[in-house]
Parts: sequence; structure tokens; C-alpha cells
Amino acid sequence: MTSAPPAGRLTLSWVGKDRALLGTATGGYEWVERDDPRVVEVRLLHERDVVGDAAPRSDGAGNLLVVGDAYDALHALARIPEYADNLLGKVKLVYIDPPFNTGQAFAQYDDALEHSVWLTMMRDRLLLIRELLAPNGSVWVHLDDAEMAYCRVLMDEIFGRGNFLASVVWQRTSAKSLAKRTMGVMHETILVYGASEIADLKTVYLPMADEYVAKRFTQNDERGPYDTGDLTATSHRPHLDSGQPWRGFNPSDLKRCWAPSPTPLIEAGITGAQLARMTIREKLDALDEAGYIHWPKGGGFPRFKKYLHGVKGRAIGDLWTDINVVNSQAAERTGFSTQKPEALIRRVLEIATEPGDIVVDCFAGSGTTAAVAHKMGRRWITVEKEQATIDTFIYPRLERIIAGQDGGGITAAASWKKGGGFRVLEVRPSMYEVHDQRAFLAEWATNGAFAAGVAAQLGFHLTHEAPFSGRKGRTRLAVIDGVIDTEVVRAITSRLNNDERTVLVGKGATPDAAALLKSLNPGSRLRKAPRDLLRRGVVR
Repeated sequence: MTSAPPAGRLTLSWVGKDRALLGTATGGYEWVERDDPRVVEVRLLHERDVVGDAAPRSDGAGNLLVVGDAYDALHALARIPEYADNLLGKVKLVYIDPPFNTGQAFAQYDDALEHSVWLTMMRDRLLLIRELLAPNGSVWVHLDDAEMAYCRVLMDEIFGRGNFLASVVWQRTSAKSLAKRTMGVMHETILVYGASEIADLKTVYLPMADEYVAKRFTQNDERGPYDTGDLTATSHRPHLDSGQPWRGFNPSDLKRCWAPSPTPLIEAGITGAQLARMTIREKLDALDEAGYIHWPKGGGFPRFKKYLHGVKGRAIGDLWTDINVVNSQAAERTGFSTQKPEALIRRVLEIATEPGDIVVDCFAGSGTTAAVAHKMGRRWITVEKEQATIDTFIYPRLERIIAGQDGGGITAAASWKKGGGFRVLEVRPSMYEVHDQRAFLAEWATNGAFAAGVAAQLGFHLTHEAPFSGRKGRTRLAVIDGVIDTEVVRAITSRLNNDERTVLVGKGATPDAAALLKSLNPGSRLRKAPRDLLRRGVVR
């Protein structure tokens, strides 16, 4: 749980903000109270399949394809200890391409949620994403203008306005003819937020075009072609050393200050300690002596020499115009209505991750994020609630990549061959049924399934050490598929070590059972299902 925003902080309000959403069997949502058992509960994850080189296991390590609603899947990954131990606070990147809420009906999903439903759906998933992200991680939310502005305010509230990193504009089409009341839509937006103030993004460079090089690098000396750059910065500091004249040139006359680059001086052998003791004018003298200052023939302020051999390329900013949509002839095309190009996701991963980092996408669609992460050597988790989408697009696509039969997208650029694997997990149905605002255990919640559900809900590592079902430090979990009486209490407590306590859960209890447990093992607790399992609260 998280506390409410501080008083005076900008927040977004909408109808139903204080309520929650529950996925329906038809793929839509219904409004429920925030403490509804089916929202509060931690759903179980059942391993359904293993593909390629991915040994069966019961934790969050390795690549995961999760079948189920994004909220239920994220909630389970963040709460079940076996998964949370490997994922909570350790995810480097979350990229999501949620329904844009444009009112359109696509072949694979309905993109027409009511505005307040969309905001609540996004709010609850972003709160869980925030928990999963590493402190230096980032979340990228891909949208169009239908909800982008509202989502930015929502993300300001969840992640903090100071953690906004970028608003990437992806030009996905060329100019279109004007509609009657508006302009042709040519772009989509990706909102980028850091998990904290230490979130980091790398600078990625594009190769410079030959025409650009020919136009800009027109000067030459013994080091080779160079362009010239400013030796000053925009700050006006006449009272500081950087604002003082040098060789007759006064930056304060231009409302600027000297800003010599330290890089060539370090390359010339000057240490960091020496640089710290040098005045600005001494640094400028050293740059000139090393041949890094260009003196214009017609006079004018001296400039800095930027050599072609030392330029990494053109740094990528927040306007991306060089990545095309997936056309009908592209080898990577899957037929999914809103498929994003692998080159787009590759750039996101290049900026926000390193090999081995964990990447999450809880709106998998055609599986592009998982596909690109796999080819680029990142660990991935992707979630999709539509089984038909998984069967038609995601599963076969990932199988082809593992088998080395995928030649499209970034395969060549990433030097991808084949290998790896993933596990398929399925979000289990709710352990509860609600009738007349009363919660009842579902029929399937018996024996081992009931014990696993209780362990997940209470945050115990699931164990199989009869009569115990879970462990949390020195506390043992015992789950009884029936009524707890004094005989059960004596049997359970007799199996505890002197320094151990127990949480004893049953579907009912006799009046004297709790008192006996307290006397035999002080500090132990007795809980009745489902009533006492639903008091942990929800993410807020």
C-alpha cells in the first residue's frame, strides 16, 4: 500500500477513482469495491508449458510468458515470494503499449474503454509496475493523443513529476491530407518516467549521413577533418572566472561564459586533479597549445575543433523519424493489427537496458517486446490475457526465434542465431466467489490448491514439509482444509521447534482452538478462511 499524495500536490480525478476493476469472462471489466476479495487476493501462477532451453522451476528467473489479465499477473509476480524475490525492485525496463482508447475495434482486441475505466485500469497496473522497477529503471508508455495527456498527469502522480524523463515522439507516417476539423495524425508518443531520481538512460547515436559530414566537417589539419563548435555556454557570469576576458575576447559582451571541453585536455595527459586547479583561462591556453582551438580567418570568437574521428554520431533525441511502421511486405509482419516494429523496441532497449537486464511488457499484443528482448540478450516477462492472441501470434513467433527460423526485424542487426527458451505461466481463477457482498471459497480451493493460495495471499514461501505448507523466517504456515479444533492445534504445535511460531489457517475453528494455540505457542496465530485472509489491503 502507498499513502495518498501530499496535500497540494496536483492529481487527476475521475469518476470511479476510488473503486477497482475486475476482469470479466467476456474480456471487459466491471466496477467493484477496492476491498473486493477478487481484487485483494493474490492469484496463483500455474506453470503450463516449457519451451526451448528453460528448465521447469517455481520462481521468477528466466523468460516468462504469462497468460492472464495484466493486473492479476503483475500482482502475483510482485507478491508471491518465489517470484517477488527475483523481480521486486529488480526490473530495469517496463515498456507497455496499452489499448489507446481510440474507440476503434481492432481484429485482436476492443480498443473502446470508457475514459474512467481506462484511467483506473492504467492506474492499478502502473502502481504495481512502480513496485517491480529497479531504482535506476524506467517505464515507457506508448500512446496516441486519445489519452496521452491524461496519462502524463496520472504518471506524475504515481512516479513523481521530477521523475519525468522524456516524451518521445515517433513519426510513424508521412504527411496526410487534412480532415475537415483537424490535421492528419502522423505520430504517436511514448511517455518515459524513471522509477527514482537515479534512473538512467544511455545516449544512443545514429551514424552521420555522408551529406551531413560533407556539409559540416569542412576544415582540415594534421589530425583530419573537423567541424567547429562554440567555446562558450549560454550562462552570463561576469563575476566569475568563466565570464572574464581571454586574449581580448570577452564572453560577457555576448551574455555568455567560457565553457572549454575537458575531454581533449585529459587526452593530452592532464589529470583530473590538475584540471581542478586550473583557471578557465589556463584551460583555454592548454586547449590552444594542444591545437584544439580554431581561429577564424576573418576574426570573431575562437571556436572549438570537433574532429570527425572523435564524433560518435548523431545523438538520438526525443523525435524519432527514422523508424518505419511494419509494412505488408515486411519479414517481421505477423498480421497483428497494431504490431510495432522491432526496430522501435530495439531503440528503447538500447537506451534503457544492458544485456541481462529484466524487461517487462504486460500488454504483449503480438509479442514484439519479448521477441526483441530475446534477440538482444535481455531477460523478459510478457503478459497477454487473450489466449487466441497467444496461440496465433506470440507463441509461434517466439518458437521461431528460439529455433533460428526468424529472419525478420532486428535478427541480422542483433546477430541473432537461435537458442534460449521460456516458460508459460497461467494466472489461476479467483479463489473466491462473491454473493450478496459475502465472500466464499471457490469449489476448486481444496487441499494443495487451497494451501498454495493461502501461502501466496499471506506472503509465505510455499513448502511441502507436512504438516506445514509455507515458511516465512521462523514462522511456519499450516493450512487445514476443514475445521481447526484442539486436536489439530496440539498436532501442529508439537511439530514446531522451540524458536518457531505458526500461522494456522482453516475454513473454520472451534471456540477453544484459538485459546489453546495461544497457551501452547504464544505468538502463533489462528486465521479463518476466507474472512481473515482478506485484510492485507490492496495497492493504492
